[in-house]
Amino acid sequence: MRIVEARVIVTCPGRNFVTLKIVTDEGVTGVGDATLNGRELSVASYLEDHVVPALIGRDPSRIEDIWQFLYKGAYWRRGPVTMTAIAAVDTALWDIKGKVAGLPVYQLLGGRSREGVTVYGHANADDVESVLSEISSYVALGYRAVRVQTGIPGLESTYGVGGDKMFYEPADAALPTENIWSTAHYLEHVPKVFAEVRAEFGPTLKLLHDVHHRLTPIEAARLGRSLEPYALTWIEDPVPAELQEGFRLIRQHTTTPIAVGEVFNSIWDCQELITSQLIDYIRTTVVHAGGITHLRRIFDLAALYHVRSGSHGATDLSPVCMAAALHVDVAIPNFGLQEYMRHTPETDEVFPHGYHFAGGYLHPSEEPGLGVDINEELAARYPYRPASLPVNRLEDGTMHSW
Repeated sequence: MRIVEARVIVTCPGRNFVTLKIVTDEGVTGVGDATLNGRELSVASYLEDHVVPALIGRDPSRIEDIWQFLYKGAYWRRGPVTMTAIAAVDTALWDIKGKVAGLPVYQLLGGRSREGVTVYGHANADDVESVLSEISSYVALGYRAVRVQTGIPGLESTYGVGGDKMFYEPADAALPTENIWSTAHYLEHVPKVFAEVRAEFGPTLKLLHDVHHRLTPIEAARLGRSLEPYALTWIEDPVPAELQEGFRLIRQHTTTPIAVGEVFNSIWDCQELITSQLIDYIRTTVVHAGGITHLRRIFDLAALYHVRSGSHGATDLSPVCMAAALHVDVAIPNFGLQEYMRHTPETDEVFPHGYHFAGGYLHPSEEPGLGVDINEELAARYPYRPASLPVNRLEDGTMHSW
């Protein structure tokens, strides 16, 4: 069997997605997600200009060799564009291998370690009263874990809080929206939110909160300590991760668990955080961390150091990535949580899939391969639309981490 074609498909059924479809001479196809939020066309170009020509004629069963070729063969290694492109190829090859074997991909990864994948939804609202209602909606749907975000009094808008609750998409304009941020308002407000949430929903519902990289280490330590009475499952991305030594300071001052890694691209981005046990959950994803092959390496390393998975799963990951993530989630021994933001009906139509939600769990498809595809004819009806993530400025106008 040989690869004879690889198509890069860009579509926007409500938001932009990039998909790679690999075709073999025996008619077996595989799909991989190549979406990088706000930089989609950069990955599409990287694939078309550099990766696809190198795939033609190769044996699709040689997944590890092709991964190493694409990684080591590029002098300029790593980075989000390169690793997202590699991920698309790797995921599509696993899809093909599963179809050839007649097995769902999780069986090729060692079989089930659990019956279902615990997921969390996003409860976000402008104020506390409204967010309590949003949490109730998720609990009614059967969710066992909820991420809680609210507007901050004194700020006009807050990243992570949107108008469309179920299908929130933060990339809201062709050029980045500029929000104003106040750490003082934020640190004063968030503990009050979780006090009310715990009073309303009791001790068993898993609660999470995303800081979106907006604090310094000592500010994050203060936040973690203030949230300890409410037993959060994690605070996510408390500080920018470039200076990883900062996580050591947070660890010294709070027992609130820490999750990080959705913007990481490789095992080297999180090696120190994992081996020094500075985090509790690693949030790397199939699409941004080099595909199933490399993500499994990260999770295997994490398992040695009591770190669990908590993969990113926002709407900027297509159903192709979600399908792949579920096959990994159900197989690894150190699974923690899986983020699950539901896609719009238009997106689900473009990407027909076999995974499903039931009883608070997501379940991967039992079809051979990943159990997901792309309807190319329907995808063509939704042309690319420029969209960027917002940025933050402090009240005095200084640029700040979003």
